[in-house]
Parts: sequence; structure tokens; C-alpha cells
Amino acid sequence: MNVNFQQENAQSLLDFIDNSPSPWHVVTTLEAQLTSFQFERLYETEIWTLKAGGRYYVIRGDSSIIIFIHGEKSVAESGFKIIGAHTDSPSLRVKPNPVTNVSKLERLHVEIYGGAILATFSDRELSLAGRVNYQNFAGNLSHCLVNFPKPLMRLPNLAIHLNRGVNEEGLKFQKQNELALILANVSAQLPSQFETLLKSKLPHDAERILAWDLNVFDTQKGNFWGANNEFFANRQIDNLASCHAAISALLNEEVLKNDNSTLVCAFFDHEEVGSESHCGASGNFLTDILQRISTATTQNSQDFSRALAKSFIISADMAHAYHPNFPQCYDGQHTVHVNQGVVIKVNVNQRYASDGISEAMFIQWCEQAKVPYQMYSHRNDFPCGSTIGSIVSAKLGVKSVDVGNPMWAMHSCRESAGVFDHSSMIRVMKQFFVA
Repeated sequence: MNVNFQQENAQSLLDFIDNSPSPWHVVTTLEAQLTSFQFERLYETEIWTLKAGGRYYVIRGDSSIIIFIHGEKSVAESGFKIIGAHTDSPSLRVKPNPVTNVSKLERLHVEIYGGAILATFSDRELSLAGRVNYQNFAGNLSHCLVNFPKPLMRLPNLAIHLNRGVNEEGLKFQKQNELALILANVSAQLPSQFETLLKSKLPHDAERILAWDLNVFDTQKGNFWGANNEFFANRQIDNLASCHAAISALLNEEVLKNDNSTLVCAFFDHEEVGSESHCGASGNFLTDILQRISTATTQNSQDFSRALAKSFIISADMAHAYHPNFPQCYDGQHTVHVNQGVVIKVNVNQRYASDGISEAMFIQWCEQAKVPYQMYSHRNDFPCGSTIGSIVSAKLGVKSVDVGNPMWAMHSCRESAGVFDHSSMIRVMKQFFVA
């Protein structure tokens, strides 16, 4: 593939991440893209009338989205082709009563969301983005997205003179007492700077703030690095890289013209905390949407089960690239390498949903797309992470494979991956949709 085209795909990903500093912004960014491709929003509270070849999307909880193209063939005949990923990333979230003033400094107290590497949030230019719920002057509840692109906060490190063992013992923060973020200098005469900032982003009819869902994010933009710009770094690569690859494949011109099968992209919130929510993969969101697609086009009660029996799910999440400074952390027979191809993830204890049949099918799609692939298996003596794959596969009874691209520093405030791998993932996902 053309190197410039690979760089363009990676730059498109970096722009996608830069525009999406919270799960709620991820969905808004996707919605803007879908609108330009004439996708129609459907609402769960309404009755649907679907047409063959129609392009649709459904949003739940403002942070999960299911996108689909309704195929010309009935779903009972062709099944669903589904790619699943997640919109959330490990981070810090602002607590309900976050503000404390100590030594004329206003600090915000946060809660840890998911398995973030806490040390990586120190000494970085941090800010806030998310959703604010308010009451307007008419007494009605409403909400809006807020984003502060400039650096607002910092978690300064302790000087080595006061922490002499840091290089031997590692940088550690006591989770309750040492994660408060410095926001501003304050005096007794000034109102809370946090509240002032939030109010500045609200519509003019907002009377009072009632609640919020606010994500702490690193304001540094995504960048290429390496002698030949073959790597890239950004926040939220896990797992916005998979969301971007999937939507790029779905909106490919060749895929949009191939309107036989019903194609689905399902992007869920709350994967990093177990998926147990009304808009998480463990909820009924995907099941409901697929069932409604089926019942909107057939009166036969068996057709939905028939459709699921012919369906397939690619669960796309990132994979642990080999780090040569830490060879002891990997199974030497199953190391995967940045810019060496997409990764098929296997775990016999069903932390990943892959089995021999689904692996073989994905390998065929890789070969048809001329995409290199690698096999990953975790060390037996390390606990293995999980994805949405096994959850969704079990709920629907649909065969699934877990795949991803290799990356370094997963769950860091600043992660890294490979330019060539991202284009490879887009290509194999496209092949899946048109196969």
C-alpha cells in the first residue's frame, strides 16, 4: 500500500482522537461523520420503517452508538456482519463534590475510571471534557457537551529531593489523597473557578448545574514519531483506533456499494469497567437493535434466530505489542510486533472469544486483503485482560473473533502504535464487510 495513504489513515485517526476527548464526544464526532454520508438517526422510542440499502444509526446514553446499513437481502438469509469496539478509555473522572481549597490553591478531586496507569497523568497538561446536566429557567432538565481544549489542570510530581526512592520503588500515588488536580489560585473573595468554568460553557437558558460526567484528558495533540514517522502517539488509542478503523471500513466506497448484507458497527461505553450498564456491551442495546432490524422487515418469529445463526462478530480491541526492554512479560512463542500486522487474540479461558473456526475465517480475510497477521496468547502466569467479544458473542449466540492492533503503553495517558498496522486493520475490516 502507498506509504502516503497509510500516513493519511493514521492522521485521520489522530484527528478523530483529538476531536473526541470523552466517550460522549466520540459519539458526537461519529455522528457528524455519518451525517455527511446521509445516515439517518433512529430513536428507540419510535416505530421504525427501514428500507433496503438504508443507512441508519442509534445512540444510547449519549456515549454508545450502533450504526448499520440495511442490506438488500433479508437478514434471515444473509445474517449480520458486525464489528464491535468501545468508546471509553481508562482515565480520571471528576467527583460530585470535587472542590477543595488548600494553601490558596483550588483542587479538583477525581475518581479512577478503569485501569489507568496513574503515574502517566503526572506532569502533563490536563483538561476537562464531558457532559453537564442542568435545569433551565423553565424548570426543564437538559444537558450539553463541554470541552476545554486548553490546559486547565496539572498533577505535579514530588521533587526527587523529597522522594529519594522514586527511581528504585517506582512512581506511586496514594489513590485517595494524592490525585487531586491543581486548577487555580483562589482567594476567599472569588467563587469556585471550577463552577465558573462550567457555567461559561452552558447555554444562556441554563439556571443551575445539577450533575456532570466529566473526563480528565491530556491536551497534547496526537503526533507521529520515529526516524521515518512510522509510529504515532496519542491518548485513547485504546480503543478509539478500533472504532476509527471500523467506521473507515464501513464508509469505504466499495463497501457502501455492496448492499447485499446488513452491516453493523457497534461501539459501546463502559468496557473498561466491565460493560455492565444500560449502554454497555453486557446490556441489551445490540440485541434490541438487531431484533428490531429483523422484525421491521419480516413477520416470521424465527427469522431473527436464523439471522443470528448466520452472523459473525469481529471484536476489535488493542493488543500488547512486544516491548524489548521487558521480554519477561511475554510468551516468547506468541509475541506480536508494532507495524508487523493485525493481531488475532486467543485465550482458551474465553477472555477472548476467538476459537479455531473464527480464527481461520479471519486469517482468510487477511489473506484476501493481503494483510499480514500475528497470533497473540498471554503468559500462563499473568492474568489476562478481556474485551467485549465474549460478552456479546455469548448474549447473541454468534461466532466471534477477537482481534486488535499491537500497541505500547496500553492504559497510559499517552499511548503508542504503528502507522502501517492501522491501515492493515481498515483493509481487513473492509474485506470482512464485502466478503
